[in-house]
Amino acid sequence: MSLLVAIRGWTPEPWIARLRQHVPQLAVVSLDDPFDQAAVRYAATWKHPPGALAGLPNLKAVFSLGAGVDHVLRDPALPRVPVARVVDADLTHRMVEYVVWHCLALLRQARRYARQQAEHIWLDDRGQPSAREVRVGIMGLGVMGAAAAQALVALGFDVAGWSRTPRTLPQVASYAGQAELPAFLARTDLLVVLLPHTPETLGIISTPLLRGLARDGRLGAPALINAGRGGLQREVDLLACLADGTLGHVVLDVFETEQLPTDSPLWDHPKVTLTPHNAAVSDPDAICALIGRQIDRLERGLPLEHEVDVARGY
Repeated sequence: MSLLVAIRGWTPEPWIARLRQHVPQLAVVSLDDPFDQAAVRYAATWKHPPGALAGLPNLKAVFSLGAGVDHVLRDPALPRVPVARVVDADLTHRMVEYVVWHCLALLRQARRYARQQAEHIWLDDRGQPSAREVRVGIMGLGVMGAAAAQALVALGFDVAGWSRTPRTLPQVASYAGQAELPAFLARTDLLVVLLPHTPETLGIISTPLLRGLARDGRLGAPALINAGRGGLQREVDLLACLADGTLGHVVLDVFETEQLPTDSPLWDHPKVTLTPHNAAVSDPDAICALIGRQIDRLERGLPLEHEVDVARGY
């Protein structure tokens, strides 16, 4: 029996080496080398070519090597087997760090003070709002969104969350479904998006949604942090909303096209902060150990953990 590593965009060799350590009972084979298709029982993938898993007659499960699964589900020839996503404490903690970092940077006007330092400007500004005066709204209350919400509550922010179905979190105002989205947006100064990429969320960060954000916040114009998926946003709309004042700042870790083209106007925009899709970098050792535990469960007849609802996309 074997485990197939099907990776594009990352270097596969480190993953293969670690999986051989954590799944010693299986032969670990690469999509780039000859292998026996009938021997493959499991596949670990990141952006595999469409159809690459279709010829595996004995495949039992597919494991994503990153937090998202949209790269798996976009394969029209994906076999009808269980798909598992990554739920890892280290990955979650990294995302919480990212969200907290940028919420605090926006609260404390980090970009402004960096410019003032570069220009040798001393401006004794004592009118900064406190965290309790700033309303953060998190779209997507999965594992990462819920953890980020709790961290922001601990810092004193006024936090609300929006999700497809109702969620209950301590000290977090809960909104759910399309009917409650306008009310959620209307009370949000800092919008944090951690939604999965599904047909329903494609392009959701657009001008109509952004115009629904609060206009009476202590930060002036509202701000956006998208660390979910690039397919959630319409970048032409982001630029237009920055130009007309609908948004005061955007923080983007993900983009419609990755790598971000060198001629994108986002690179040099004074109201845009960019990071290269590394808000929550996958730790190969932790993820390979998780896959090893998952395979052990399946081999013992236990159900798969963190299984994706393929119909919903997460």
